[in-house]
Amino acid sequence: MADPTPVIDDLRAESEELDLIVAELSPEQWALATPAPGWTVAHQIAHLAWTDHSSVLAVTDHDAFSREVEKALAAPGDFVDEGAEDGARKPPERLLADWRAGREALEKALRAAPEGARFPWYGPPMSTASMATARLMETWAHGMDVAEALGVERTPTDRLRHIARLGVRTRDFAFGVHGMSVPFEEFRVELTAPSGELWTYGPEDAADRVTGPALDFCLLVTQRAHRSDLALRAAGPDADRWLDIAQAFAGPPGKGRQAKGDTP
Repeated sequence: MADPTPVIDDLRAESEELDLIVAELSPEQWALATPAPGWTVAHQIAHLAWTDHSSVLAVTDHDAFSREVEKALAAPGDFVDEGAEDGARKPPERLLADWRAGREALEKALRAAPEGARFPWYGPPMSTASMATARLMETWAHGMDVAEALGVERTPTDRLRHIARLGVRTRDFAFGVHGMSVPFEEFRVELTAPSGELWTYGPEDAADRVTGPALDFCLLVTQRAHRSDLALRAAGPDADRWLDIAQAFAGPPGKGRQAKGDTP
């Protein structure tokens, strides 16, 4: 059984890096539009705070989390946006304090979770490591939106290995959620990490392959960039289809991002 400590440590580091970006923002900067339609910088952080709160309930109070799921089922198309909107209305200092408190509570809960624990979620139940990985993915992805809105250049790190692995593992989910037949054979995925290390997944002799920078793969599976703007290569028809639909997050198919230069 995988030790969740490394991914929990990396989740903390990812959150702290984003915190440094937003800690001293002016009210005007909190209100800047991000690439997500209708979402400001405040909405992005509010969404992270809201999801951290839900995650804490999933880990520590299953009954309370079940009530949150009931709310989501009652408004499946709106509950995520409503959670972000509620948080974005708060004064920036309150929003920032709530996000910090929530992520600290989640870290403590994950570190205290018993070995082999499984937690309910809006999709399939998750292990401690899976929960931390999902939170790291979202923190990184929404942090990219925040950075773009503020004109901040972020340096990629090898913390991306957790997101890359999740992106590979959710291949079948991406096909299924699009109503497409899941390929029977595994793919070979070879990604160049920010450090220069080669991360590999799947059999070496697989007929279908995906290669390229790990950063680009993570941008693709979190749908933070259009495939045509990324240096990813697919060999084989199934791998090629995958790069058009890949998503590492739960829920219905994401709308993705437009290619650079496309008219909105």
